[in-house]
Amino acid sequence: MLVDVGEVQIATRVVGSGPPLLLLHGYPQTRRVWRRVADALADRFTVVTTDLRGYGDSSKPEGDDAHTTYSKRAMAGDQVEVMRSLGFERFAVAGHDRGARVVHRMCLDHPDRVVQAALLDILPTSEVYATTDRQLATMYFHWFFLIRPHALAEQLIDANPDAWMDNVLGLAGGAGTSMSADDIEHYKSHFRDPAVVHATCEDYRAGASVDLEHDALDAGRRIPCPVLVLWGDRGPLTRREHPLNVWRRFARDVTGRALPGGHFFIDDSPDDVGRAIAEFLEPWRCGELD
Repeated sequence: MLVDVGEVQIATRVVGSGPPLLLLHGYPQTRRVWRRVADALADRFTVVTTDLRGYGDSSKPEGDDAHTTYSKRAMAGDQVEVMRSLGFERFAVAGHDRGARVVHRMCLDHPDRVVQAALLDILPTSEVYATTDRQLATMYFHWFFLIRPHALAEQLIDANPDAWMDNVLGLAGGAGTSMSADDIEHYKSHFRDPAVVHATCEDYRAGASVDLEHDALDAGRRIPCPVLVLWGDRGPLTRREHPLNVWRRFARDVTGRALPGGHFFIDDSPDDVGRAIAEFLEPWRCGELD
């Protein structure tokens, strides 16, 4: 279903019953990435999965010169309004990749809404840019490509969107993947739409501009709710400072661990992800955090 939150409509799926849990995807995926985890958690939680603005079946407004349309502040606001529209004033949330960056901003902008938060396979945006070196720039090359002024990245991706998706999904050169052929085709089909390509470039442009401005204004503020940090044991975070050490500078109460897989470890190990999130959210399920 589409939930109207004012400026945009957000594609939303709701399953299960119990305390509300919002799950957010990252680049270049959609809410589909969470379906196995959501279904596994549906006996304990009301699980809401959405497409971020600009992704999947959600609205794809044109970007603006200041990139505020795709700021994490705007994207977090969308999700809070979705949950409010569904009748949930307070909720737990988990996000992967870009979705986790939305969660980080949500925890700072809407601390009264977020009860617990899980951040999957990211370090804070400001930390990534502050510690960029040759290794990181090589691993995260798309961060620096997608932020080029409009519309160089769009034109190059639109020329061969399937080749781009093969690269960012880790399929180039015959690399293996845990994603099904249907999953891959689903993600590719969306990136054949120039509106998705533009919107997702704007997401990254915001990350290199207005999002950093918001982060600078919040320097020293830490996420007040309990935070779970998860990362793939074969993913990029294993090559940086230990993720828990980093996140403890940005959140008050941090736990976490590595799970089997690479960056897309929700696809690699959905059962492990579901168990880790369920274990972390047990206080919320039991009503201890009302």
